[in-house]
Amino acid sequence: MAKPDLDAMNADELRQFAASLFIELEAKGIELKHKNSEIQWKDLKISQLSHEMAILKRWRFGRAAEAFHGLQRSLLEESIDEDLGAIEIELDAIRVPSKPKQVPVRTHLPIDLPRVEIPHEPDSTVCGCGCQMERIGQDESEKLDYVPGTFQIEHHVRGKWVCRTCETIVQAPVAPHVIDKGIPTAGLLAQVLIAKYADHLPLYRQEEIYGRTGVPIARSTMAEWVGACGVKLQPLGDELRNLLLKRAVLHADETPMPTLRPGLGKTHRSYLWAYGTTPYDPDPIVVYDFAAGRSGEHARAFLGDWRGKLVCDDFSGYKALFKGDAVVEIGCMAHARRKFHDLHVNHGSAIAGDALEYFGALYEVERRAKDLNLDADGRKALRQAEAAPVATKLQAWLTRRLAEVAPRSATEKAINYSLGRWVPLTRYLDDGELPIDNNWLENRIRPIALGRSNWLFAGSDRAGRRTTVIMSLIQTAKLHRLDPYAYLRDVLERLPLTPHSRIGELLPGAWKLSRPTTH
Repeated sequence: MAKPDLDAMNADELRQFAASLFIELEAKGIELKHKNSEIQWKDLKISQLSHEMAILKRWRFGRAAEAFHGLQRSLLEESIDEDLGAIEIELDAIRVPSKPKQVPVRTHLPIDLPRVEIPHEPDSTVCGCGCQMERIGQDESEKLDYVPGTFQIEHHVRGKWVCRTCETIVQAPVAPHVIDKGIPTAGLLAQVLIAKYADHLPLYRQEEIYGRTGVPIARSTMAEWVGACGVKLQPLGDELRNLLLKRAVLHADETPMPTLRPGLGKTHRSYLWAYGTTPYDPDPIVVYDFAAGRSGEHARAFLGDWRGKLVCDDFSGYKALFKGDAVVEIGCMAHARRKFHDLHVNHGSAIAGDALEYFGALYEVERRAKDLNLDADGRKALRQAEAAPVATKLQAWLTRRLAEVAPRSATEKAINYSLGRWVPLTRYLDDGELPIDNNWLENRIRPIALGRSNWLFAGSDRAGRRTTVIMSLIQTAKLHRLDPYAYLRDVLERLPLTPHSRIGELLPGAWKLSRPTTH
């Protein structure tokens, strides 16, 4: 900016000039303050992540790992390697590189695998000066790809073109990948994730399987990939949660998920919480949330300011949510029925058998509503006409029987459970959008239980959070009847090119709508 002639200015012009300088100085001060705050935040984050990485490396290679043996130690090492890979990705995103990053030495790819050549050439080989460019060479790279049941190698060829007149060189850009300069394609990454989180195969088993096919991939390498993918997929997990919390009716449930504490040489009882839409929702969603315990504060933290109707069991952790009018409790009829079912099966209780007939009549109404494919209004009308009278008779019957059974007996406890929760148990009768029970979400918990029997535990809190993100996406894709491999492969290919403002386009419901023939 040219230096102003202050001597030529009158008093008003000088005042205006001084005011403009003051405003500019104030703006630069605010900008500097923001930059300093950002630098301080980055320094703190780098320090935290570096400290966490140092601890993980001590666990990985130090004496702490000696407390675990055999399969436990193998799974511990996998989880730590995944965490280290995730931390490295997070550090790369916030730190300014002081020197070129060392390129890792790659394992040579098997020469007998089929190779697919993928050429990359500029859109135009006519120079801006109007001259035809000349091809002078090429850069080549290879990536290991996986399509269901088969490994292959993608051989990428990027031709170099030069204009001899103006010496301009043009070359097709390298497409960004979830793991830049890495060997795996999105297809291979999707396979590793699906095998671990959908087929419940730990990485050491995958290492053995791939080795038998002639493609050795170290589990430590796959662990780094899993950790990196977990970080990259986190924004999708956040967006899926935001979408879920827009629903007026939600399910909630929780299940134990042992988490390893390498410093203690044993596991800690953490919990995986599940939240989902109702079975009537046209865009079904299930979101898992990892927490260190079962306290109700974890449910309150996840739901935040959400207002609506929550379908859940009688777990005390939810009770604080229902103290105001923001969240309405919807009971689970299956839990009430199950107490009588156990009495009937284990003890041959006649009273329990009679109770099951009433519950059976209520569920028969639900089966009819499903067979008739009724909408919310139709379900409500059917329930009012046929289920409400049954519920009234059941309540009266339970009240009479309570006076007849032995105090403190299992039968008394079963009856008191139903009568004590009668209002939340029967709210579904007045609202066709509500389900009769929480079974829909309990079925979404089963993949976690199956995976837990194979993983044995989560290797860390970070691993637990990574598990919830990836499994939320996989299980939601399954709810939409998508092939989780095809979905995840496409998402991992498009993710590096998708701005945050459009991340919702990669969620299973939106992805399915963009591909109506994909099932």
